[in-house]
Amino acid sequence: MGKYLYVSNLNNAIGPKNILKNVSSKRCRCYIFKNYENLKMTKCRAEKEDRMEELRKLEQLHRTLTFMQSHNFVSSSTLDSNRFLANLILLLLQPCGELNLDAKCSLISEYIPKISVTFLEEASQWVSLETDERDSQEINNPPDKTDCLSLQINQEEVAMVGLEAMERASSTLEDFCRSYFMFHGMDISSPQMIFKYFPVLAFTESYIYQLDGLNEKILCVPTEGGTALAKEFEKGCAETFANVLEKDPFRPLLNVLECRGLLTKRIREEFRSGEEYWALERRLCCALMFKIEISIEDVMRAIHLKSFDYRVLNLLLYQLRGEEVNDLHMEFLSVSEFLVEISDDLFDYEDDVLENNFNILRMFVKIYGPSTAPTMLAKYITDAEERYDNLLKSLDPHLSSKYQRRCEEATKEGGKVSEHPLGTWSIPPLIVNEDLYRSNCLNTE
Repeated sequence: MGKYLYVSNLNNAIGPKNILKNVSSKRCRCYIFKNYENLKMTKCRAEKEDRMEELRKLEQLHRTLTFMQSHNFVSSSTLDSNRFLANLILLLLQPCGELNLDAKCSLISEYIPKISVTFLEEASQWVSLETDERDSQEINNPPDKTDCLSLQINQEEVAMVGLEAMERASSTLEDFCRSYFMFHGMDISSPQMIFKYFPVLAFTESYIYQLDGLNEKILCVPTEGGTALAKEFEKGCAETFANVLEKDPFRPLLNVLECRGLLTKRIREEFRSGEEYWALERRLCCALMFKIEISIEDVMRAIHLKSFDYRVLNLLLYQLRGEEVNDLHMEFLSVSEFLVEISDDLFDYEDDVLENNFNILRMFVKIYGPSTAPTMLAKYITDAEERYDNLLKSLDPHLSSKYQRRCEEATKEGGKVSEHPLGTWSIPPLIVNEDLYRSNCLNTE
């Protein structure tokens, strides 16, 4: 494993001015402005909840399709046939009064023979008629002015995070506090010191992990024997997730930070680095799947961008404490982050191949071949270690020794046994044929 610190797996429509134009009373203006903001927030939450519900339904569909395949319950005709069967299963699983599964199965057995094409065509016309009548009523009885106002607002999304993202972010937050607080003269053993800044740091990291989770779903590998199901999933889920990531994904979070006076030019740049990293990861991993050539420039750019979340948190901590950014510390930590990312990639190599995640060793094997890849990677590690040692000497001696002790702690916690207190580098067995490796792992399961 790595010699350095190991990180475990790891607002255009109607605006306030337009609304206030003909109002004279300050109290009334205040009330109307608050009403506008409340309407805006309500619409934001509703649209956010709608999108999260859409993602939840797509994930349910994917799990159902996987379940169907494991029980050999798939249609060999079309992908749409499998989607229909999956939706039917999900419908039967939905609660419906006091009906249990036995009662539902009995109803299906009794009434399915009575359902014909003619019956469904007549039902379709009836449902369409009912819909047309409702649409006509809405035209004749338009919504009141309040509803019209909420529809015309140029809404902005509300930044929200889920519990799963918070759980995934916890280990990174712990490592950040234990490894980076010392660069701000902060005592990690003081709960008051931690929780004073923790809400902003935790919310930010959880939001990043939430987006990273969507990116991972896009990279999901179609395994042998499940190609149809994978395509079925990608047909809905991957497109939805990709749309989320390609449309200014950090904007809601940036709005929150800007409102709190925490957003700086450097922090914006690091968030752009995150978007660039995810785009590079998708391009590089897609290239490996389809046997397309990749460039060493893209790979090295990606590995340097990968720790953008640590740099965001560190820059946020400077802002929260009202401190000037220490460029020497940032440079030193950047080199350390680079070495940590390589160390993590070596440790997670097999898993990253299975899940089609970015991994520097995977990329080097693709570019240089299995015989030369370890040597080339060792060269980059050696160069980075030299920079690391030089910058370490530039740090305050007390800070330097404190950080090295933290590295030793992390090495032991990572389970690395070595004569060297910081561990040694170890290249795992290389996987030359990734498709075969995934197929063998699937068959073993």
